[in-house]
Amino acid sequence: MEPNDHWIPLSLLFVEFPAGDLIGYILAWFSMVPMFISVGFITLIIIRRDLHTASYFGGIVLNGAISIALKHIIKDRRPPPSPNQIHIGIYGMPSSHSQFMGFFNTYLILFLLFRLYRNYNWIDDSWKIVVSCLTCIVTVLVCISRVYLGYHFVSQVLCGALLGMILGAAWFCTVHLILTPFFPVIAASLIGEFLMVRDSTLIPHVMWFEYKSSRSEARNRQRKVTGRKSQ
Repeated sequence: MEPNDHWIPLSLLFVEFPAGDLIGYILAWFSMVPMFISVGFITLIIIRRDLHTASYFGGIVLNGAISIALKHIIKDRRPPPSPNQIHIGIYGMPSSHSQFMGFFNTYLILFLLFRLYRNYNWIDDSWKIVVSCLTCIVTVLVCISRVYLGYHFVSQVLCGALLGMILGAAWFCTVHLILTPFFPVIAASLIGEFLMVRDSTLIPHVMWFEYKSSRSEARNRQRKVTGRKSQ
């Protein structure tokens, strides 16, 4: 990247990139992927009330808290900002963005491979490979963006990604082996019923199940409406 003293913000969520730099503009959007993922998680939790989704996001929040704590413990400074670049913080070890993506990507791949339903042949499961590859590519691009845009050194990004991968694998094991057996109890509790949380762990294909259930309920209600009109 050529030195450029004139930086402009990506106005939606304020990530700076060198003016006129198309690569910097694209990477600035990739730099905001963790924020988009977080918003998606919050939306899913509010709408679906699924305990596993909430546990997944809880791990992401814990991962972020660990990253912030380590920044203030290690106190490794970020690269010096450009004179016209806004200062976003002093410490950069580990990179929170790369740690976020390392956690998210590792957990998701383990979930797809070991937790999600399996089809009868590998062709039907090929979409899992596609999703895993895409998330790996996005993770790499997010890490590159943090270095390219001058927010982190390479070492800070690599340490963040590695730590995120370790924590993601550890949290997956924690949820899968320790927390999941308590999901039915939580869903059946008074608080669980009040919050309308659900445990979809034993349902092999949740989307198909919900689709069939909604169609069946709609048909039953339509029959009742038709029966009332015919009386």
